[in-house]
Amino acid sequence: MAGRQRHRLLLENAEQLVLVCGRREPYLRRDGAASLGVLRAASLVVGLDGCIKAVGQADVIRSQFSEATFERIIDCSGKCVLPGLVDAHTHPVWAGDRVHEFAMKLAGASYMEIHQAGGGIHFTVEHTRKATEDELFTSFQHRLERMLRAGSTLVECKSGYGLDLETELKMLRVMERAKKSMDIGISSTYCGAHGVPKGKTATEATDDIINNHLPKLKELRRSGQIHVNNIDVFCEKGVFDLESTRRILQAGKDIGLQINFHGDELHPMKSAELGAELGARAISHLEEVTDEGIVAMARAKCAAVLLPTTAYMLRLKQPQARKMLEEGVIVALGSDFNPNAYCFSMPMVMHLACVNMKMSMNEALAAATINAAYALGKSDTHGSLEVGKQGDLLIINSSRWEHLIYQFGGHEALINYVIVKGKVMYENERCETMSSY
Repeated sequence: MAGRQRHRLLLENAEQLVLVCGRREPYLRRDGAASLGVLRAASLVVGLDGCIKAVGQADVIRSQFSEATFERIIDCSGKCVLPGLVDAHTHPVWAGDRVHEFAMKLAGASYMEIHQAGGGIHFTVEHTRKATEDELFTSFQHRLERMLRAGSTLVECKSGYGLDLETELKMLRVMERAKKSMDIGISSTYCGAHGVPKGKTATEATDDIINNHLPKLKELRRSGQIHVNNIDVFCEKGVFDLESTRRILQAGKDIGLQINFHGDELHPMKSAELGAELGARAISHLEEVTDEGIVAMARAKCAAVLLPTTAYMLRLKQPQARKMLEEGVIVALGSDFNPNAYCFSMPMVMHLACVNMKMSMNEALAAATINAAYALGKSDTHGSLEVGKQGDLLIINSSRWEHLIYQFGGHEALINYVIVKGKVMYENERCETMSSY
């Protein structure tokens, strides 16, 4: 027996315990995702440091650990335990509602038509610039809480609704406050090149970012005031062209930021080829990616962060998930939560990925766990239930894990517990057992 050492949490007797990975794989390509690791009648132990200490058959775990050493024990009989979900692409810090634009889109207006009429990003920029830091923090906190209740325990969060240095830093400070005050994981992304500010050309905006924004970010990171992980650019026709994108991404890489950017969404820009060349960790959207770009991303181990909510809401061509998987691309998923694609739920994202992008449920779960963690450079600590990784978990009231994807919009009744670092962050006491429904 493992002595009398104290432990934070024991989950015991799970009907299914979905490991996702079992051999410290940093990601899963198509063949690896075909058969995810699933243990039956299994238990899991999380230590006081928030990391997983043991995973295995319930009788084996019971023989190794004394119940008296645990701060909390949860009986998972008839339930499933999964890794916490990872949302690899969100824009959650902003002010200004854009519900009126949804009506415009339903009437036939395109994304760029709304953008050129002063809506879209520019509408949100105007309101975000006016908002106080406290106002932004309060709304951001509420959004993160909703993401957590839907099963996300690690979220990539972008700036990008400032487009000037002052507001971009305000957004990044809001993220820093959330990192210190909330238990949900945050990977922060500087996205000052989300749009071209009014009154500037793309070249002028690029020069401002390289000469002013990034040096200030470097200074704040060095002093420990702001911890930014990634750099993003909206590489798109009429926004930042390929050469401007290259300059900004390279400058960000030079100060130690991971490249993780928007590419090939509305037009084929050769963003994928550029990202592979620059050693990008991930590229998002890719609705218009070329065949050559897909091959380049596979070779470079550059993750494709696909956003089925965006293609659905904007009525765009669906990303070529099947072709990417067949070519060996590391496919991840994100909600793209923003005023233009208002979705907090990764279970709904996985469902859309399966129905509209023809992914299997196994592939979708891998894309929303280990591969999404890889896209953020976090798959060594997140994305699977393995000894040594952070104890971020979901418990769902069903005897089969697939119900989390199968029940479109059903996560509110399915998710029983959301756990971060072995601590219960959300408990749904009204959750009904769904296995017989």
